[in-house]
Amino acid sequence: MSSNENGQIQQEYQSMLIFNVLAVGFVGGALASFIGILAHYINFMDFSPKFILTSWSNMTWIDHWLGTVMTMILFGILSVGIAFIYYSLFKRMKSIFPGIILGVVCWALLIFVLKPMFIDLPAFYKMSVNTVITSVCIFIIYGLFVGFSISYDHQEYIRHKNKAEKQSES
Repeated sequence: MSSNENGQIQQEYQSMLIFNVLAVGFVGGALASFIGILAHYINFMDFSPKFILTSWSNMTWIDHWLGTVMTMILFGILSVGIAFIYYSLFKRMKSIFPGIILGVVCWALLIFVLKPMFIDLPAFYKMSVNTVITSVCIFIIYGLFVGFSISYDHQEYIRHKNKAEKQSES
């Protein structure tokens, strides 16, 4: 295999890795928001992830299925940015702890820093213990999903790259 072919294959694999980061981010955010909506529906949380829409608008469609879909899409889009930040900073980490930290940091940023942007998000001191525990756990699972998936894909990229380099040397 020539070095030109090897370089092209590496470039294709790297662009696939970027697409995977995009997909993992979107799916992670959409899935986490859906789990949050379910947790609110069965009264595990005092607020619904739909606060992202209800804080800015009081349209009636937000309370129906379209509001659920739009909430999932919005959280998915926001999560893509978080996934790229994780990719640029922590892709080489092989432990689950960076993912856990990602989830806790995202939760803390939402509850303590971004709270003024969302009037329908209750203040921390007004949240029940169940709400705090459930929302932190959802964010931790989200962080684990995003972190582990991105790190695993990067490790596979490195393994594939090393294998291709060994084949080109032979």
